[in-house]
Amino acid sequence: MFAAVIPTLFIQRGIRKGTLEDRHVGHRQRRLTVIPFIMGSVATSFAVMLRLDAPADLTAMVAAMFASLIPILVITVWWKVSVHTAVASGAVICLAIALGPWWLLLYPLVAVIGWSRVVLRDHTTAQTIVGAMVGALTAGLTFWLAR
Repeated sequence: MFAAVIPTLFIQRGIRKGTLEDRHVGHRQRRLTVIPFIMGSVATSFAVMLRLDAPADLTAMVAAMFASLIPILVITVWWKVSVHTAVASGAVICLAIALGPWWLLLYPLVAVIGWSRVVLRDHTTAQTIVGAMVGALTAGLTFWLAR
């Protein structure tokens, strides 16, 4: 709800009002408004989960989501890093940490996502690679520490 539905509704509202051009928020400067909103929504989710005593792995995953958004926001000030590859890469690493190294076999899907972002001309190859690295390092480290 807080990590996907509410941010999606916020973006759709921006599209209807004409402040955002598409659901991918392709304009780097406009991401500087969307990302902090998403961070607030994810932080709210984290607080609710702590209050309701959610399982440790779930709260660790939400903490990893929030932590990944910090370097993404900082990088976005200067450059349009791929959020898609950051999220996918971070998810694969967190699954591997939680469930075992066999989950790393999903990592080629991160490359497919990166390839699609380049083919769609929404990102450069470098932006997708940096996104994947940021997601893996930030989400993986945060998830591992928060468990």
